Amino acid sequence: MIGGILLMVLFFVASIPMLQMMKRRMPWFQVGMMKNLYWFHCLFTIIYYIFQLFSRSDSQEYFLRPQYNYPDWLSAYDTGTPFIDFVGYPFINYLGFTFEMMFALFSWMGFWGFVFFYVYLKENVKYKHKLWGMDLIGLLIFLPNMHFWTVSLGKGSIIFFGLGMAMYGLSQLKTRKLFLLLGLLIVYHVRPHVFLFMAVGIVVGLFTGRQKVPIWQKLLVFGAAVGAMVLLYDKIMAFSKIDGDNVLESFNQFSAVRSYELSKSAGSGVDISNYPLVLKLFTFWFRPLFIDSPGAMGLVVSIENVLYLYLTSKLFQKGFIKFLRKGSALLKTSAVTFLATSFALSNTMSNMGIIIRQKSMIMYFLMFVILLFLDYKKHLQVMKRQRARQAREETPLPVKEVKLAIGKP
Repeated sequence: MIGGILLMVLFFVASIPMLQMMKRRMPWFQVGMMKNLYWFHCLFTIIYYIFQLFSRSDSQEYFLRPQYNYPDWLSAYDTGTPFIDFVGYPFINYLGFTFEMMFALFSWMGFWGFVFFYVYLKENVKYKHKLWGMDLIGLLIFLPNMHFWTVSLGKGSIIFFGLGMAMYGLSQLKTRKLFLLLGLLIVYHVRPHVFLFMAVGIVVGLFTGRQKVPIWQKLLVFGAAVGAMVLLYDKIMAFSKIDGDNVLESFNQFSAVRSYELSKSAGSGVDISNYPLVLKLFTFWFRPLFIDSPGAMGLVVSIENVLYLYLTSKLFQKGFIKFLRKGSALLKTSAVTFLATSFALSNTMSNMGIIIRQKSMIMYFLMFVILLFLDYKKHLQVMKRQRARQAREETPLPVKEVKLAIGKP
């Protein structure tokens, strides 16, 4: 335990110069907030660590397998679960990291996922939006459930790190290509199907977004994305247990089997296999909602889901379709990634605990769409006020008022 706490402190010290470097490049970047975010994240690391002492957790298996299941480091290399073993292998077997130290390491990755998502949101949202008197972006990055599932030794923290890094890179593609590439590589190795959705989203965004992207950048990203999808298609289908020659039928079969298995795996199962698609998506995005909350954690998640519901309701306003159609590449990438991943996961999840955990990796994509739409609406209001003010300034005064203004009777 002491080793894990000491490593948390060491990672904090190591993070400070990196955060200060980001501040020099981005004057609006709040180092103080990120320091507070780090310790907030560490609090949930300790909470999750205590939680897994009394409840079954995959983290214990991720710590034990690298010690006993592989003859050497390279034999652990693969996608999915083995990749987590591959990442942990040198730290556990060469550097002698304890279970608590591995928790600290993966928690640090999760923290940097929040930093990357914070920059991604902040540098693309023009206006400041508040909720309950608080900055909305600041509120979103401190949501407890998002931290609870991104602190442990396992897939949640590292894929969140990869997703954040990829979007951080895509946000300023000209200068951050390496971040985009590394982020996508991490996502592919942890969850190949999510990588596929992101690749499709990036291609759709770059070719339909309103901003002018140099044609060579479009062709470069398009070629890389298509090449990756062609080379990795069979691997992704095999990972997802889908027949590449009959995708739709095999996906439906896989969804039914997976949903049934997950519904039996814990006491928080909900049978959504017969739900219509809209209800499946609603369950995936916004449940539990108090009455079906699995335990105390479910109550906290329910509060967050009410917040998600409230913010999502903002999209049902006049002008959203026009906004989406004329939106930026980042907007469309986020929307496609969010919807595609939601569609796939909502058809395979039926355990409430699994749903709560899985959706945490994609909710910031929805929040990005909402924030940009709020920006769009606020910009329209600002432009309307400016036009009204300009019209008043340009309207000529009546002759009588002109005479009074220059002091003549």
